[in-house]
Amino acid sequence: MITAAEPSWIHPFTGLRPRDFRKLITTLRREGADRTRRGRPWSLPLDDRVLLVAAYWRTNLTLRQLAPLFGVSKSSADRIIDRTAPLLALKQRQRLRRDTVLIVDGTLVPTRDHSIAEQSKNYRYSTNHQVVIDADSRLVVAVGVPVPGNRNDCKAWTESGAAAVVGTTTTIADGGYRGTDLVIPHRRPAGGKLCGWKEEHNRSHKQVRARVEHVFARMKTWKILRDCRLRGDGVHYAILGIARLHNLTLSNS
Repeated sequence: MITAAEPSWIHPFTGLRPRDFRKLITTLRREGADRTRRGRPWSLPLDDRVLLVAAYWRTNLTLRQLAPLFGVSKSSADRIIDRTAPLLALKQRQRLRRDTVLIVDGTLVPTRDHSIAEQSKNYRYSTNHQVVIDADSRLVVAVGVPVPGNRNDCKAWTESGAAAVVGTTTTIADGGYRGTDLVIPHRRPAGGKLCGWKEEHNRSHKQVRARVEHVFARMKTWKILRDCRLRGDGVHYAILGIARLHNLTLSNS
């Protein structure tokens, strides 16, 4: 059976070293995650509940497959994911240093809940998630609420609330964010060429902006972001939780 009491299970499912996982559990307890509630007690302790949620996000197994691995029923596993996932959500920054430079880009997450998803350019029902990272540390700073996948990044930037979180902080983006106040590449005129300094600026811009693509590549190793079966806010809490675990892994590496 999988349990957090056996340290060898922790890193494969959370990406964290056992010591850092214990720190996370301590933080969650301080935030009230293990507060006594009315009704039946949990069938698993907090550290095992967190590990179960992380294992679900990492493997994207069905609850019928995952529950026996933790020695609980399918309905118990469902309740654990429903209640514990929001507790793991990234706490988005409220204040940023004046000299901070951010990078934003949107990523599509195939989502089966058609009430929040729409067919996107990959012909699948998806949600668009605007992810903002610190250009220096590569830590995730904010994640906008999911919008239907047929929204372009320019529109999703404002609709998701990511623009409001960033405010006036200098933020780099790709050419899909035309009409915003973001720093985007210079556009080549029709039938013409860019001058030398603009070409050089675009080259350096591309190299820096690639960092957000590297973050996406690491976050997409969590298979829930390749085919999300969760409904409602489930996909939002999943990407927020994965962002928090990504930040912890990066900070402690």
